[in-house]
Amino acid sequence: MNNAIDLIRQPRRFLLGMITELSLEQLNRIPAGFNNNIAWNLGHMVASQQNICYLRGGVDLKVDVAFWDLYKSGTRPEREFGADDMAIIQTLFTSTLDQLEADLTTELFDNYTPWTTRYGVAITNVHEAVQFLPFHDGLHLGVISSMKRLV
Repeated sequence: MNNAIDLIRQPRRFLLGMITELSLEQLNRIPAGFNNNIAWNLGHMVASQQNICYLRGGVDLKVDVAFWDLYKSGTRPEREFGADDMAIIQTLFTSTLDQLEADLTTELFDNYTPWTTRYGVAITNVHEAVQFLPFHDGLHLGVISSMKRLV
């Protein structure tokens, strides 16, 4: 599974490098035509990985519930994200993948609840969920790239 996690980890590292020169104001700006901002998209990528792998796997989140509530699907930025928020996101961006990689070597996800994504992809176990994550992250990387040009 190491290779599958690396397919998520490497683009996330690229994305963090891509936004390093942006100010907090730019990370928080919601460009015309968008519902959210770069900061929210980054947090959402972490929250979605937690939902897709852990919650659907019948396992407790590996992030604080308050964090997950801010960025889960169906939410949008309700406040400005500060430097502390961005530091947390940057840490979780990779640490949650390290945790997932470790957890995949155990029997932790034996109660995975099958579901179908809004894109019609049927996911029946955590290994399929991990294979879906690069697609989801890629969508948000594209959104962030577009936003970066507008902020």
